[in-house]
Amino acid sequence: MTVPVLSIDGPSGVGKGTLAAWLAAHLGWHLLDSGALYRLTALAIQNQRVPLDDELAVAEAAAGLDVVFAPDAATGLQTVFLNQVDVTDAIRTETIGNAASRVAALPTVRAALLDRQRAFRRSPGLVADGRDIGTVVFPDALVKLFLTASAGARAKRRYNQLMIKKNGANLADIEREITERDQRDANRATAPLRPAADAFTLDTTTLTIDQVRERALELLTISLQSID
Repeated sequence: MTVPVLSIDGPSGVGKGTLAAWLAAHLGWHLLDSGALYRLTALAIQNQRVPLDDELAVAEAAAGLDVVFAPDAATGLQTVFLNQVDVTDAIRTETIGNAASRVAALPTVRAALLDRQRAFRRSPGLVADGRDIGTVVFPDALVKLFLTASAGARAKRRYNQLMIKKNGANLADIEREITERDQRDANRATAPLRPAADAFTLDTTTLTIDQVRERALELLTISLQSID
């Protein structure tokens, strides 16, 4: 049997990463945070002073990323190293997030990272999250989830995260940036953000993380039973 993949797609702030990390740890499967690869590319070109509009140079940086993901066995959360430096927090800033969205719109960059993403598919299974996992990277995924939530709810979540870390934040600015990023991701020519035709769409606006986990596990269990 082909190594099973659970794909989790959707815009930023819907809880993809939290759900994916928990599921990977719970199942004992591998984890792919595809968004981290684009964020790492954005950070790498920032460090190298490569302009965002220099597509070939950005693609070269993406192809040559020296990256290590070190997951915590209990939580599934990953420490991310770029050139042997811990950049786990550095790639989660709003500046890098917005730059990553622009980088992700470049076709040559997406092509450069495609094989790297597919290499994460190893036994016993893979939980992968991103924006085109179920449509482009793993179109044959066993279960495809597409998470959504209102822009206001997602902005509030991000605002709370920043305040916990004692970083300055403006809720209105965050919501505006989220909306702009959604439009950019949904309208890009290559691998636009959209649910796969066979994806289960789950609105997390009013759901607790436990409710989201329960629904995801239910769908995965049903699908695994169907192929036994």
